[in-house]
Amino acid sequence: MSDNIPTGADATTTPAGADASNLENFRERRLAEIAALRASGVNPYPYRFDRTHTLGEIRAAHGALEAGTETSEVVAITGRVMLKRNQGKLMFLTVRDRSDEIQLFVSKSVVGDDSFDTIATLDLGDWVGASGTVMTTRKGELSVKTTEMQLLAKALRPMPDKWHGLSDVDTRFRQRYADLIVNADARRTFEVRHAVISSVRKTLGSRGYVEVETPVLHVEAGGAHARPFITHHNALDMQLYLRIALELHLKRLIVGGMERVYEIGRVFRNEGISTRHNPEFTMLESYQAFADYNDIMELTQDIIVNAARDALGATTLDIGGVACDLSAPWPRLRMVDLASAKVGRELHPSQPVADLRKVADDHGVKWEQRWGSGRIIEEIFAEKAEAELHMPTFVTGHPVEISPLARIDRNDPHLTERFELFVQARELANGFSELNDPIEQRERFEAEQRAKEAGDITAGTVDEDYLRALEFGMPPTGGLGIGIDRLTMLLAGVSTIREVILFPTLRPEVME
Repeated sequence: MSDNIPTGADATTTPAGADASNLENFRERRLAEIAALRASGVNPYPYRFDRTHTLGEIRAAHGALEAGTETSEVVAITGRVMLKRNQGKLMFLTVRDRSDEIQLFVSKSVVGDDSFDTIATLDLGDWVGASGTVMTTRKGELSVKTTEMQLLAKALRPMPDKWHGLSDVDTRFRQRYADLIVNADARRTFEVRHAVISSVRKTLGSRGYVEVETPVLHVEAGGAHARPFITHHNALDMQLYLRIALELHLKRLIVGGMERVYEIGRVFRNEGISTRHNPEFTMLESYQAFADYNDIMELTQDIIVNAARDALGATTLDIGGVACDLSAPWPRLRMVDLASAKVGRELHPSQPVADLRKVADDHGVKWEQRWGSGRIIEEIFAEKAEAELHMPTFVTGHPVEISPLARIDRNDPHLTERFELFVQARELANGFSELNDPIEQRERFEAEQRAKEAGDITAGTVDEDYLRALEFGMPPTGGLGIGIDRLTMLLAGVSTIREVILFPTLRPEVME
């Protein structure tokens, strides 16, 4: 914070929620200023500026300067004007770039009368470039004693109120550019997101994984239970789907001998919007030859612990008011056991579907006619047990019916070697011992196809090319999917996915 905070008399700040007429008057005034600048031969939008230091670099080098110190170091900096106060022959401007904020100390005796008057016309929100020497004021505020200043971009709209920001949440997400200008929490969230993604790449790279890119447009919508977005390729006159998962192309690469691959990519699901769901979101998927789901659970915890350390500098989080050390071993609990505990009797996919329908009815859990025993057990788990999984927990042993790409459990033919990681009652990751038997995979795909034909719009189809790939031989493989958005939510401490996606999907804006 600068030594001088503008008061309510400062005409360069406009409260959030100013009406349209005030906004138009504001724009007209600034447009007139731009016209005057151009008439005087000044370009209000110059092409470039030669910056020597970021503001963060200046603070890192000189943050310990004693009050009232002037240095001989000449710097050229850039920033957006966030605060401004004119004290007669002195002017103080706080500017911010992406790294920090620093005060500009402008003296009429140094810059001259004409330049001082020009600087006085700057508005909050304008981008400027300034040259001068590093100093501290008598109160110890790190500053640049300005010798020259140049307008780099004139702001036509007022900034949202610095202390109250954008009052409407929908406006915050729709006008993310304005939100980022005044909302330090939003900027921090996306710094965390960047650190998380960088950390994931570092962890997988250290384990010998190769990052790849696979198609977004798919002939078959496979790899997950989800409703796809449909598009049309004109030149080939064919229907295509935006991918709902990265899985099947990555496993083709395991067949090809790449052994350890991963992709961090956008996926698309034509489904509802909620605090946990956005139609397009970011997934990490990785596949490791010669591994099973036990190896992948260990990898999952390693990725998340490292991400917390790299993004936050610590591995302990506050989860629902309870300190959670992510580096401690995470429990592994079977889905059937968690569901059984909630209904007071043992549940298992081998039981007759009629019996499980009655259990569901007795406990107020809705089911659909086409569901088998395994799918009903999953719904009982989701309705009765999932909400209590606040601390990191691996839920394992999913029924075969709901896991068409996972291997059958080596000890129970009705379950699979699959896990989901839950934190704060949200699914954060999903992993398998991958099914690599092409005969069994065809049977699973055909069951999916029948479910789709019976009305399940999220079910998959028979992907003949993937089956052909499996017939070339895929070694034992462990696979993992982590929702990058949800992982960022956890580490940034936010409750809605819209906070961690720069431009989330919203209803169309009604323009007045």
